Amino acid sequence: MKKIFLTVMLLATFILSGCGSQAKTETPGEPQSTEATPPEAEAAPAQNVNGNLKVSMLNVGQGDAILIQTGKQTVLIDTSDTDERDLLIGELEKLSVTKIDKLILTHPHADHIGSAKVLINPSKKELNANPYLEKISVAEVYDNGIASSSPLYKSYMKAADAKGIAHTALKVGDTLDFGNSVKFKVLYPTTELVDKINGDDKSDPNNESVVGKLTYKKFAMMFTGDAEKEVEAAILANNKPKDLKCNVLKSGHHGSYTASTKDFVAAVNPSVVLISAGPDEERRNTYGHPHLEPLETYLAQGIAKENILCTRWNGTITVTSDGKDFSVTCEQKEDWLDKWLNQKRKERKK
Repeated sequence: MKKIFLTVMLLATFILSGCGSQAKTETPGEPQSTEATPPEAEAAPAQNVNGNLKVSMLNVGQGDAILIQTGKQTVLIDTSDTDERDLLIGELEKLSVTKIDKLILTHPHADHIGSAKVLINPSKKELNANPYLEKISVAEVYDNGIASSSPLYKSYMKAADAKGIAHTALKVGDTLDFGNSVKFKVLYPTTELVDKINGDDKSDPNNESVVGKLTYKKFAMMFTGDAEKEVEAAILANNKPKDLKCNVLKSGHHGSYTASTKDFVAAVNPSVVLISAGPDEERRNTYGHPHLEPLETYLAQGIAKENILCTRWNGTITVTSDGKDFSVTCEQKEDWLDKWLNQKRKERKK
């Protein structure tokens, strides 16, 4: 009777969880390092893992905003668009975020840096509109080191200077310490690219995005910003495939067809993909993300449908890891993928 009761309880726990989760562990006998490479073999799904690492892809509409909490530091990668500022502040308040130890801005497009200035140094008007901003402080700011004429870029640079906040440019080979053995290794941009663009060469912000691999013991996640196919090719050319393997992939460019090549996805070999995209309103998702091509690539790679998640349907998505296993939960459990694939395939035939 006890065995039957235990089985029922375990099944109920699985059904009631926010959304599907999957875990990978290292293959026995493989050497371990501070930047361990997750193997291809998969362990049983892990439900609601308790651990020091928590990564939340925030539901902020079309933009990107990913919060990383390690127990020692709180890191925010990108800040969503100006139009989605209230959503971002609301998400930070829900998670009781008051200090951002590191603010990483991948590239100077509005849907990634739109709220950077107000987090760093809000005006009285901005404080009146979002009183919670008064509780938030930013200790350090990081970006790709490429100067931009964007007013939003200039505003956060000016705000950081006014507050005396350290500003650091990231390049290939840099590694940031997020505390509790969590590391972030920068894979892009290269020093040569930064020097070339800052020398008045033609600029393409998406393909200047900060790309990095986060590792926590045996767990790894790939952060891609809006990097497109040419950046993925450059990363593949400059790294061994085993060094790119990750449990979780942040889908490049909001799930656009301009990213997620077969070779790159195969090298990363994730069991979970997270996509940040806005709702079905032209103002908030002009390009109809996510696109068909990357979704088909993920499925062809063997990623389970329930492990392809998108803020558009699933709300804020949270990955938790203890350094060995990991679990994924989300605000809304919605089986959106088949319906969306069918819609996109019909559009392709037109």
